[in-house]
Amino acid sequence: MREETLWIIDDDMVSQFAMKYKIGQSYPNNRVNTFYSVQEALDALKACMNGKMEFPEKVLLDLGLPVLTGWHFLVELEKFQGSISPFEIYIVSAFSNSTDRQRAKNHSLVKGYFEKPLDNFAVEQIFMTRQNE
Repeated sequence: MREETLWIIDDDMVSQFAMKYKIGQSYPNNRVNTFYSVQEALDALKACMNGKMEFPEKVLLDLGLPVLTGWHFLVELEKFQGSISPFEIYIVSAFSNSTDRQRAKNHSLVKGYFEKPLDNFAVEQIFMTRQNE
C-alpha cells in the first residue's frame, strides 16, 4: 500500500484525533500532519513550495475555523494554482449546511464533503483512488 501525506486542518483537538484514529485503522502507513489554523496550514504550504516540507496528497479541511475559515484557505490556495503540486481537498464539517455543501460541490478544488465524525464509508471514499493504482 502506497504511503501518502495527509493534512488535517481543524481547530478541534478531539476531531483531529478522531480523524487520525479512523484513518489509521484502515490506512496506517500514512503520514498525517495536523494544523489548528488556516494560517498554520498556509505557512506549511509555503514551506512546501520552498522544498522544506512535502506537499500533501490529501487535505481534510474543516470550514468552521476561527479567524480564517476553511473558505479562506481555498481562496488563498487558488492564488497558488499552477505553482504547487495538486492535492485533493475534502471538506469535513460538524455542521451540515446545505449552502456549504452546494458551495463545496461547485468548488473546483474540493473533491468531497463529509460530516464529522468520519465513518468507514467516508474514509473509503477519501482513499478510493488507491484501489485504482
